[in-house]
Amino acid sequence: MVLTLAVVFFVLVGLGHQLTPHLVLLEGTLFAAFGGVGVVLALRQPRNRIGWIMLGCIIVLGLGGIAARYAVLDYRLGHHGLPLAPVAVVMGNSAQVLALLAIPVIILLFPDGKLPGPRWRWLLGAYAGFGACAMALTVASPIAEVADHDIRIDSSGNLTSSPGLLAGLPAWVGAVVVVGLAGTALPTVGRHVLGWRQATGERRQQLKWLAFGAAVSAAWLLGMLFFSLPVVGIAAVPVSMGIAILRYRLYDIDRIISRTLSYAIVTGLLIGVYAGLVLLTTQVLRIHTPVAVAASTLAAAALFNPLRRRVQRLVDRRFNRARYDADQTVAAFATQLKDAVDLDSVRDDLAAVVHKTLEPAHVSVWIPPDSRH
Repeated sequence: MVLTLAVVFFVLVGLGHQLTPHLVLLEGTLFAAFGGVGVVLALRQPRNRIGWIMLGCIIVLGLGGIAARYAVLDYRLGHHGLPLAPVAVVMGNSAQVLALLAIPVIILLFPDGKLPGPRWRWLLGAYAGFGACAMALTVASPIAEVADHDIRIDSSGNLTSSPGLLAGLPAWVGAVVVVGLAGTALPTVGRHVLGWRQATGERRQQLKWLAFGAAVSAAWLLGMLFFSLPVVGIAAVPVSMGIAILRYRLYDIDRIISRTLSYAIVTGLLIGVYAGLVLLTTQVLRIHTPVAVAASTLAAAALFNPLRRRVQRLVDRRFNRARYDADQTVAAFATQLKDAVDLDSVRDDLAAVVHKTLEPAHVSVWIPPDSRH
């Protein structure tokens, strides 16, 4: 179903002469992230509701996108008289809101797809009530335009002349709905934030994956305000949640976080150094030649590896302490091993290092009899 919706969507976009590489990459990433993760979760853990909700979100978004592009054919490109075109206008302008309303539910059910306790049913019911009000207000505008037979849409199928989401209702109604949605959605995030300190083992790693995906998506959205960034940031949350739920390479998150932080810090520092050198050579020293820019580029490149190693050690010491301590212990043992001659002493030291770095339940060291000679 997801593949069919994707194909129909891109066909309609092509018929509307709006098929661009950026749109293909954006929508394709959205279908692959939510649809792919949803399918895998539904197959591997069919009792986990998160996979099915993700599939529901991408199906709703797919139907909404198809409806919006279908409405473009009728009301913008001159193919008048298409069946159910008014319905397509309503669906195309409300499907995104319905999909967004499902995100707090997914966060609440993370990671096992179950409610944390009976008392959360009241919160979920209140959120569903405010969500239904929000959907009613969202649908009111396109319905009002369809009833007035004055439908104006842009090239993406969005209404351009709307009487407003409230459709003539008092402004305080919308404010109450927004405050209610925020008040019932924020506890779903706060639950994981407050449970962070008590979480241990796999649960703590799952929360790290969720936080990492949310941070990447937030940074991507913030960066999109100033730069043209790759669209892969939109896939960070569903992919990280899929990894956490399936427990696939859970403990790699510590290294990923430390590497991400170190490279982000190094990139920022090098950009600052490069900009400073360029300004120094061109504005202060008045060297307006390509040589100044080239020299600044070479200086920044030469600083990359030393700066990366230094920053990586600092980041590991702060954010990946367990691995940093393990690396230090192993390095010290390797140095000590160079001068060791007593096999029993080496065996004891090896077992101690393994216990300290890996914390296994049991360690056994087998030494062939001939090796003692």
